[in-house]
Amino acid sequence: MNDASAPARAPICQTRIPFDVTPRSLPGIRPLQADDWLMVDEAFGAQMAYRSELLKARRSDVLSLQDSARPAAEELLATTLALLRATPERGYRVSDSTVTRPDGLAITLQPGDPLGTLGQLVQEDLCILEKRGQEHVLTGAVLCFPASWRLDEKFGRPMTVIHAPVPSYDSGISRRVQRLFDGVQLGKPLWRFNRLWYVDAELYQPRSENGPPRPRPGKTGPRFFRCEKQSIFRLPRTQAVIFSIHTFVLSEQDAPPEAFQD
Repeated sequence: MNDASAPARAPICQTRIPFDVTPRSLPGIRPLQADDWLMVDEAFGAQMAYRSELLKARRSDVLSLQDSARPAAEELLATTLALLRATPERGYRVSDSTVTRPDGLAITLQPGDPLGTLGQLVQEDLCILEKRGQEHVLTGAVLCFPASWRLDEKFGRPMTVIHAPVPSYDSGISRRVQRLFDGVQLGKPLWRFNRLWYVDAELYQPRSENGPPRPRPGKTGPRFFRCEKQSIFRLPRTQAVIFSIHTFVLSEQDAPPEAFQD
């Protein structure tokens, strides 16, 4: 968990990414099929075990929810459960009180803890963004696998401030992203991906915006290709926008050819 005192963890990696990761200009948004924000891949069991560990040991670091965002979090849980019921091919079995995951583990539903429950059900990290004035603000999140950012530094802040430390995220792109969040339509989600090289396969990579930059892989030594599928969709009742993140980590030898393109 990025803790020098913790024992070394076996890498949790996928062996493939199910989409083309050729570099695209920002923000790189494309339409997505209505239910394709939720994925199950070969790293499911290992990622979910790590998520449960993080939620138990570091809950305050990986989960935050404003009281005003609770209706959106409850709606997101209900929406996700409805999707799991409607798509048994994903491998979930849903009852009134429990969900049995594709890895066979039964999770007790806790309506009073919607984000904590979701964090143990799906591989995706989930961020709730609600319109406050002229901008969308991060009002809730379960974020177990941050890629060099910290939830406590972004929580309760608008999109333009959240992305301020990213050099390529200039004011023009910021305005385009805000228009995108304003315009995302019900039943018509959008998606993009990012791509980064890391020196290790660690999924929990919090890093302060005021701290040192992440270590960059050298020409020799281990390299891991990290790619996030980021989906954006709107909830019908609360009108909250959900930003979901499905994280892939591949060893250098498993990375697709386009991963090496600048």
